[in-house]
Amino acid sequence: MARFTCNFISYTLLRAVDITVVVPTPTTPECMGMGLEPGQKASHKPKAKYPVLYLLHGMANNHATWTSYTNVEFFAEERNIAVVMISGENKSYVNHRSGDRFFDFLSKEVPDFVCGMFPISDRPEDTYIAGLSMGGYGTLVHALNNPERFAALGAFSAAVNLNPAALANLGGGEAGSTDEAAENVTSGNVNPQYDPGSLADKIYKEGRKFPKIYLACGAKDFLYNANLEFRDKLKEYGADVTWFETPDHGHEWRFWNLVVENFLDWIPRTDEYAKGGAKRQI
Repeated sequence: MARFTCNFISYTLLRAVDITVVVPTPTTPECMGMGLEPGQKASHKPKAKYPVLYLLHGMANNHATWTSYTNVEFFAEERNIAVVMISGENKSYVNHRSGDRFFDFLSKEVPDFVCGMFPISDRPEDTYIAGLSMGGYGTLVHALNNPERFAALGAFSAAVNLNPAALANLGGGEAGSTDEAAENVTSGNVNPQYDPGSLADKIYKEGRKFPKIYLACGAKDFLYNANLEFRDKLKEYGADVTWFETPDHGHEWRFWNLVVENFLDWIPRTDEYAKGGAKRQI
């Protein structure tokens, strides 16, 4: 697996930004000729563009946190899928009154950059989005605003209701930089474009198709009940929802490391690399 830390000037945020992109490359056994078809040689030229997972972090984290705390890079290499991770800067992946347009950045500029610079597919059937906590919220907001753009979404321990109390919990009890997020997207002053419940209502009322949905939350997580309620709402609307929980996990990386691998095994794959099974010999 090749890991790229990219620094570039964003035309949306008007500043330099960092993102991490991991892309499959030949493994050590493949470089030694093992696990290849007869006559095949290891090559850095991919036979097709890679499917991609846009993976969003939670509060107080950045583009490098997923690779620091989980085995997602190894999981992605096994399954021949690229992973893109940005820094959400505690902005909940939505546009803000201050001018920070993180919804536009993630939904438009990031795919423009990675699909232009790397062998990454821009086809909806090859595109997935997932995230934890604040990133789970961002996942729901982006996928439910643009359900036709994603084959599937994964929301892990998601902040499905961004109200002031939930934001305080996510920030360790200190409002700090969450104040503006609360001002923009909380109940009482909610923008329907950034409210997962309102977005689900809209898709249902318009008769549009939901992407496949994977929801996960530990039973000891303070967001557990809210996630159960949201799951039930989606099922009432006829969405294809898979639910995963464990009895002993809270809001923690041990759970998310487990869930992200499960999610990668669960996603629907129709790409060239999934033929004969998504996993490869490492």
